[in-house]
Parts: sequence; C-alpha cells; structure tokens
Amino acid sequence: MPAPGGASGHLDRFVRDRLPLPSQMPDFDYSAPHLHGWPDRLNAAAELVDRACSLGFADKTATIWEGTVWSFAHLKDRSERIARVLVEDWGLAPGNRVLLRGTNSPMLLAAWLGVVRAGGIAVTTMPLLRAKELGFILERVNIRHALCEASLAEEMILAAEKAGEPTKVGLFHPVGTGDGDFERAMEAKPSGGKVADTSADDPALIVFTSGTTGHPKAAVHYHRDVIAVAECWPRDFGIKPGDVHTGSPSMAFSYGFGAFIAFPLRHGCCSVMLPKAAPDAILNAITKHRVTSLFAVPTSYNAMMDEAKKYDLSSLRFCASAGEHLRDHTFRNWNEATGHRLVNGIGSTEMLNHFIAQPLGVDRPGATGRLLPGYSARIIDQDGNLAPSGEKGWLAVKGPVGCRYFDDPERQKIYVKQGWNVTGDIFEQDADGWFWYIDRGDDMIVSSGYNISAQEVEQILIEHARIKECAVVGAPDDERGQIVKAFVVLKDGVAPSEDLARDIQEFVKNAVAPYKYPRLVRFLDELPKTATGKIQRYLLKEME
Repeated sequence: MPAPGGASGHLDRFVRDRLPLPSQMPDFDYSAPHLHGWPDRLNAAAELVDRACSLGFADKTATIWEGTVWSFAHLKDRSERIARVLVEDWGLAPGNRVLLRGTNSPMLLAAWLGVVRAGGIAVTTMPLLRAKELGFILERVNIRHALCEASLAEEMILAAEKAGEPTKVGLFHPVGTGDGDFERAMEAKPSGGKVADTSADDPALIVFTSGTTGHPKAAVHYHRDVIAVAECWPRDFGIKPGDVHTGSPSMAFSYGFGAFIAFPLRHGCCSVMLPKAAPDAILNAITKHRVTSLFAVPTSYNAMMDEAKKYDLSSLRFCASAGEHLRDHTFRNWNEATGHRLVNGIGSTEMLNHFIAQPLGVDRPGATGRLLPGYSARIIDQDGNLAPSGEKGWLAVKGPVGCRYFDDPERQKIYVKQGWNVTGDIFEQDADGWFWYIDRGDDMIVSSGYNISAQEVEQILIEHARIKECAVVGAPDDERGQIVKAFVVLKDGVAPSEDLARDIQEFVKNAVAPYKYPRLVRFLDELPKTATGKIQRYLLKEME
C-alpha cells in the first residue's frame, strides 16, 4: 500500500534535497489495518496535541513536572505561541531546522510541538552534549535557530558563537516561568495561529545517533513516521487514555521520544517528567502519581533494584526495557524485587522506535521478543541474503518507517540492503518466531543505553599531550552492559600512573559528553596490529 504524501510544504529544501535517492530508500510497508486512511497533508504536531483536544482530552492532564500540571489545552496553547514567535518574530520558514536542548520538561515538549507546528524540522539533542558536539550538529544540518533550557545555556551559546553563520538562541525554563526575551515574546503572542501545511512525507525531525566513524549520523523522519510509531508499539501494550508514563530516557532518544511525546499525546496519557531521572526520583514518581507505564534502560533498573521494595509500585502495568540488551540477572532481580516483569524490546534511531518486543504476559527471559504489528524482519548473511533457519546473522527489518540518512549515500548503502533496514545487530530467530539478541555487529559501545562511538573517543584521546596511540573498545559490565575502555600507548619518556589515568579521563570529560569518557584506562607498550598497520581490536576485546 502506498504511503501518504503529496507536494512538499517546505520552502527550505535543504534537507529534502539531501535525502537518499529513491533507489537507496528502504521498502515501506503500510499494509497493516491501523496504518490506513491518513491524508496526504499531515502535520504531526496537530495530529498529536490538537487531535487530543478535539477528542475530549483538552482538560485532562498532559504532563506533570515538579508539581506543575499542564493540561492538553495548555500544552497546545504553549506550542501555538512558540510557533508564532518562530514564524512571526524569527522568520522561520517551513523546512528550517531548529535545535532543541533541554532536560525532559513541559516546555521542551511544547517547543518540539511548536517547531513542528510551524513547519520546522525539530533536531533534539542530549542535554549532556558540549559545545564541540553541538557545533558539529549546527553545521551538519545548517541550523540557524535553537531553543535551549536556560540552565544549559553556556555550552549552547558557546557553540552558537563559534558557528559559521549566526545562530539565534532562545532560552526557556522547564515550565515557562522565566522572564527572558523568548518567554516574554511567547506571552505577548495570542494563542491559535496557522498550522503549517506540510505533506505527510515532509521531514519533521532529525535524530542524531553516534556512528562508528567518529561523527554522529543524522536520521531523518517524516510527519507520517511520528504517527506510525505512535500507532504500532502501543497496540501490543494496550496504552490507553488515563495511563501515566514516567522513566529515564531523554526525549532526545528515539526511546524517550516515543515514551514522552508520540505515545502519550496520541493516546491521551499523562507524562510525569523528571528534571533528573535518579532512581529515587523515578520510584517516588511511580508511588506519588500512580504511574502505569515505566520506560527505562537496564542500567536504571539495576540502580533502582535495592530501593524498589521501599515504594508502592502496585500501579505499574508494564515496565519497558530498551536502549541496550536486557541481561537475565536484571530481569530476574527486578521481578523478585518488585513482582513486575521487565518487557524487553529493541528499536533504533533509524526506525524511530521499537519494532520487536516481548508481549505482555508472556514470560520468556532472555528473548528480545516478537515482531510488533506493522513490521516484518529476517536474519540475513553478510551479503544480504536470507540466512539458513536457526543460524545467527544480521537483523533486517521492514515497516512503516525506515532508514533515511541525511546526505550520506555511502552509509545508506551499508544499512539498507535489498529494501531491508539492517540494524547492525547480530540475532537469531527460533522456530516459534522469537528473536534472540547475540551481539553488536560493529564497534559501537552501548553503555547505560547510550550509543558511544569508539572512534569518537579515540579522536579526543589522541589530542592528549602525553598519548602516542590509543584504541577504545567496549568492556563487559554488569551494571551498565558495557563501559568504555581505553588502551593507551604513551609518548616516549612518559610513565604510566593512576594520576595520569585520571587526568586522561578528565580530559575526555571536558571535551565531550561525560558519559563517553573511558571508565577504564589500560597502558600498553604497543597496540596489536596487522601487517598493514590496522589495530586488531578483537585482540583488545579478548583481553577482557
């Protein structure tokens, strides 16, 4: 079945003109009944919050933050005012990109809706990113507008000042209570205003994810993709009006995007957003707000384990786990501590959210799960051919969403083969149709749900004044799944020491997001290499 589309509503075609060629696109499948009947003209923001208000949720609670409660109507009002400031005062044209930087908050949600309502392309970023990383994103997709939480302004402003062209930055507070220029401009605007006339296949958001090349890659998603993921995953988990969501993932993650934007707004749910998703904060929120749907990475569940018995978690209906592989001991221990099962699953930035998950009520520890409605998958070999039944291979997926890398035809060829989206994960499928995770198929390090490029960390390390050579791998860790481990060869005359190891760690922390720093530093006299000089990473991994 063809996807909805129509003539683009974007005046700025910078992103559209740099999408993969039609021959490089994956196949899109809209044959599932719940994916039928969408119009060619579609604006994802209006489809989420305006639709919710029209269906009777206007006075219902949309989000809670630190005791502040916003209804769906108030969220709609805030997003309309933000859109008007962007268009009327900032001159935003449909197709312009807007960088969003903030912790999970009502205003970050309103900003996302406002950008998309205005026809802009929302580019969400992790709050831990530093100026160098933000600067790369600004230049990569030619961003000249940014909305940033005031408490995170320093690195954002530094990145904007260093950008090749001027970048206008508007600052906001988590619930819009500041008196800065941007929030004053919002208050001066009336609510309402025109919703941008966008096509269902106009880009609505760009999500950056770390790659193995050392630079983040940009995945582009359409307005229809947002609605598609809001219709698929929730069907298996019975998400319904009145449900209450909370958890650990940032809205800059595709996982957090589903948990706090797409799913609750589409289905009339409430999101309890946490300024800091610490274990006690999550557990307290579950008890206080009678949370039904918990979204977290395995690391968060491990961190909550010891304290969980002190809280009333009886309101929980399901506890979703994603972002990294769910280990058996985490599954068992959480169940013993709380009486609730963890629901495993896998998604990706390129697919925007889950495509495989364990069904509710089915107890199969260790399995990633079964296909969600609207998706198909297969195990393929290195050449893209179907692997023999029962054999391990690369996981390949099709569905209503898919991989579209911005201006990166070579990477597109790697991750789209014969119409299938290749995730980069090694899986096997059993005779009952269950998928079982084996390992990552590349040099990506997945630590506490963060995707970390080994080469990106290496590029920082090699700038240290005392390092001659280095290599980074993922080391197994019970708490985080993996941690970053650096193997370092020092320059002549430099002696290894614990003080130097700590100095190297701080050097990385000061250059990039702190979660990327090497938690282990091992000094070697030389790195193992092939005859042609390539580092033999597998030998470094075997040292574990």
